[in-house]
Amino acid sequence: MAFMSRFSGSSSRSPNRKDCDHSSPVLTVFELERLLYTGKTACNHADQVWPNLYIGDQDIAVDRCELTKLRITHILNCAHSKWRGGAEYYEGMNITYHGIEAQDSPTFDMSVNFYPASEFIHKALSSRGRILVHCAVGVSRSATLVLAYLMIRHNMTLVEAIKTVKEHRGIIPNRGFLRQLSGLDGVLRVSHKT
Repeated sequence: MAFMSRFSGSSSRSPNRKDCDHSSPVLTVFELERLLYTGKTACNHADQVWPNLYIGDQDIAVDRCELTKLRITHILNCAHSKWRGGAEYYEGMNITYHGIEAQDSPTFDMSVNFYPASEFIHKALSSRGRILVHCAVGVSRSATLVLAYLMIRHNMTLVEAIKTVKEHRGIIPNRGFLRQLSGLDGVLRVSHKT
């Protein structure tokens, strides 16, 4: 698979943000949306967007057979609700579950979840696990937290993270989430200049 060979052929260390082209201008939300509307727009119930990291929808999250086929060991549910099954749904499957009650609304503060979600994803992948990050449709909430993970843990700019994910899955974080990711991008750019 060309996708996997591209990642496995590279060094296992994360690129240094100083090595990346961070002199590029910060894009406006409108420009980020235009970028999101290019490239891959179709989605499966789950798409591998980084080695062993999948973004998916609610349908894949409740398909125990498909989760077993994909060898999923961790699930980050970005649309967790006390009205739907959580960790108990995966009992007996040896799946580590983490739920975040997030609304897909431009006014919802998703940024409070950037670092905890990144840590959960990082721990899953560091233990040689396979993680599904999902929400209802798998294009906004889950995509936002995967983009934050790539920025925080793999030193990508927001544009680099979007391009990386868009190669494998169509995503459309809402405008509020894009603003919050842009804010994270700015903070990370400043912190890596020092």
